[in-house]
Amino acid sequence: MSTERGSATVEFTWLTLLLLVPLVYIVVAVFETQRAAYGVTAASEAAARAFIQAAGPAEAEARARVAARLVLADHGVAGAAISAECRPECFVPGSSVVVRVRSSQRLPLAPDLFGDPVAAFDVASTHTEPFGRYRAAP
Repeated sequence: MSTERGSATVEFTWLTLLLLVPLVYIVVAVFETQRAAYGVTAASEAAARAFIQAAGPAEAEARARVAARLVLADHGVAGAAISAECRPECFVPGSSVVVRVRSSQRLPLAPDLFGDPVAAFDVASTHTEPFGRYRAAP
């Protein structure tokens, strides 16, 4: 009969470090991805609605960009590309506007290699908003 004495503190500490730390990192990375996805989705919807509610085509693009930037800032998403396209024409009854928002988000704690993030993911959203078949054109 051997008489081994000791405690499980060392084993518990190492298992915690080896298992819990990567698990926490994965959860944080998933939350960051979801935050960015929600941000670009909400930004494309807000931009399309702001575009449609403008008084005319001249101010519609600026309103859409401002609305998208506000929503992206609320969600903590930076560096997004915003584009709007009218189908078939802008502000014609029965037409629609398509807004695309695209952003590249880096994973938390990912290092930069020559100025580019080593681990980044792209999130994009497209939203189509109808102008309204029975709405009067400006």
